[in-house]
Amino acid sequence: MSNSVNAEMKQRLHNDMTAALKARDELRKSTLRMALTAITKAEVAGKEARELSDAEIIDVLGAEAKKRRESVIAYREAGRVELAEKEQAEADILAEYLPEQLTADEIAALVTETIAETGAAELGPRGIGKVMGALQPKVKGKADGGAVSAEVKRQLGA
Repeated sequence: MSNSVNAEMKQRLHNDMTAALKARDELRKSTLRMALTAITKAEVAGKEARELSDAEIIDVLGAEAKKRRESVIAYREAGRVELAEKEQAEADILAEYLPEQLTADEIAALVTETIAETGAAELGPRGIGKVMGALQPKVKGKADGGAVSAEVKRQLGA
């Protein structure tokens, strides 16, 4: 990939943050600033600094969105509604930059198809690893790994 392709997603985030700043949209501005900080941290992690590809940026944003969703659950369980709402709003903003998420029905269909492709049906629960390995590229960034894993286990009778 060329650098111009790599910079598209990051540039979009920067442009949107600038627009939020001008619009005095504090929540959007702080959420996008946090996302850009997470991207920068990922770029300087490892042996040498490098620019992330759009796919890698989507992975970072997906991880940040997942943290927000987990926080929403924790805050709701603790009765901290205002904090849960803020985390949910941040997750919603991050979701705008992520690929469309698969529905439960779409995940189930993909799992069924992958079990058939891999011949894992006769392996039962021992086929989970085989199916998950084949599924990963199909669902990466588009579905929560826990939801996919649960569906694989359900269909394989684990």
